[in-house]
Amino acid sequence: MKELLKNEKLKIRHEPGKGAWTYNLVIPGTKDIRGKWGFMKVSGTIDGYEFNDLNLAPLKNQDKRISLNSTIRKAINKGGGDEVTVSMVKTSDDRLTHEDEVKDCFKDAEVYKKFMSLAEDEKTAILDDIVSQKTEDSQEKRIIAHIKKLDSKK
Repeated sequence: MKELLKNEKLKIRHEPGKGAWTYNLVIPGTKDIRGKWGFMKVSGTIDGYEFNDLNLAPLKNQDKRISLNSTIRKAINKGGGDEVTVSMVKTSDDRLTHEDEVKDCFKDAEVYKKFMSLAEDEKTAILDDIVSQKTEDSQEKRIIAHIKKLDSKK
């Protein structure tokens, strides 16, 4: 689990006509979290009210949001424009499952050209090494190790 917020003050947004998203919280610092709808889950508290496995809404180049349904709003007795104290952890695993996601990491680290200059069997071995890891944590360690190796190549 990755901590996203700890006792942070956020304002409840009220956007009429947005259906389930009429009341929502924008979660700062989540713009770069990758994932599809339904695969990014968060748990935590809003003004002491405990919630589990809410979806983070994927928005292109923006911080993610969570919807605040009537059950939550009634429990905390707050609505649009009100400030709430939020603590939140990401409960879903962000394991990379596709080689293109790994290549994107290499592009972000500016070692993609060096990666692409490797022999096919070397590229395949690196991609397999990363994608086969069982946890996000172990994938991250392997990605960092490979980036360091690629970065040191001339």
